[in-house]
Amino acid sequence: MAADITVPTLGESVTTATIARWIKKAGESVAADEPVVELETDKVTVEVNAPEAGTISEIVAQEGAEVEVGALLGRIGGAAQAANGAAAKPAAAPAAAAAPAAAPAPKQEEVKAAAEPAAGVHAPPPAPGPVQRPGVAPLPAAAKMMEEKHVTAEQIGEGTAKDGRISKGDVLEFLEKAPVKPAPAAVKAPRAAEAREERVKMTRLRKTIASRLKDAQNTAAMLTTFNEVDMSAIMAIRAEYKDLFEKKHKGVRLGFNGFFVKAVCAALEEFPAVNAEIDGDDIVYKHFVNMGIAVGGANGLVVPVIRDADQKSLAQIEAEIAGFGKAAKEGTLKLEQLSGGTFSITNGGVYGSLMSTPILNPPQSAILGMHKIQDRPVAIAGKLEIRPMMYLAVSYDHRIIDGREAVSFLVRVKESLEDPRRMLLAI
Repeated sequence: MAADITVPTLGESVTTATIARWIKKAGESVAADEPVVELETDKVTVEVNAPEAGTISEIVAQEGAEVEVGALLGRIGGAAQAANGAAAKPAAAPAAAAAPAAAPAPKQEEVKAAAEPAAGVHAPPPAPGPVQRPGVAPLPAAAKMMEEKHVTAEQIGEGTAKDGRISKGDVLEFLEKAPVKPAPAAVKAPRAAEAREERVKMTRLRKTIASRLKDAQNTAAMLTTFNEVDMSAIMAIRAEYKDLFEKKHKGVRLGFNGFFVKAVCAALEEFPAVNAEIDGDDIVYKHFVNMGIAVGGANGLVVPVIRDADQKSLAQIEAEIAGFGKAAKEGTLKLEQLSGGTFSITNGGVYGSLMSTPILNPPQSAILGMHKIQDRPVAIAGKLEIRPMMYLAVSYDHRIIDGREAVSFLVRVKESLEDPRRMLLAI
């Protein structure tokens, strides 16, 4: 008996995926729960496991195709079917090969028959009414974006998804090119032939990052305010307690990020607008802190979330951050780890950045940028001293956060870091 391989639920707001590669090929044996196909979503790469042991009897969706949640990817034949298939391969007589092949044929036609009315590939060209294209409906995610951006199917033209359907990527590509005339794009195409150039198609993740960040610039009234923090107190605590901390908490290292998360949580309690978001004509205030931590992964920057960070200890926060970093490098972050953030922290200092203006992570209204710690001369009680200083930056949406709130919030973060006792005493 055959088992279907289908696209699983992909997480919050993710309705489509692209087939990155088939790990197993048609005719190969698989064990139950063994990865068989890899899907690339707007956020992460997801492996789909075999629902049962057997042999890959059919691959329905090919690599590069865009598929929706629940779509059929392929089929697995049972153990008996797998044995028959293996025995049939060396047989020379065509009749022997034809007999088992006749059984799955109706199923394949059924799949085609089910797909054709939806795709409308056989619809006659002179269909009555204002037909956009031959009855081909955009994919759900694409249709939603087209409605939001007031784009029609006639403007986009033929889609790149199966049966010419318009995908979300097609809409994004159209929106990127919309302000410019199409002529320059045609001129760029031959450049791929240059010996010292390489043309690589953007991944879904990179496209999504580009789209979301551009959307943040176009939507939010974004401003950035700066301050600097003396890291002497934090560095002294780390130097004194890092070995004891690591021993006490079973290998969890005492880093800088945990202190920043705790300082931000304390400041957000005092300035709730910085942790809020705009939804239509409403402001949604969050009575919890889901802290996004920007980490560099193999395919780009991702922002996994520490849920209820305001309720967690320093050791719990440091453990989660360390886990995020490892998972990002290995490409094993889960979709549920990347959604639901209310505020984000990004650390350009690990790459040597001295100062920058971080960009918002929609729908969040603010983000804190950490930077490189550098010894600088500062005036302390009328005397010049060399201190380990760090520039801090908070980018915020001025539609919801006033300048006074943003500056006061950043000052409160600075005060907590320069005197960590304030966090302990909640003052």
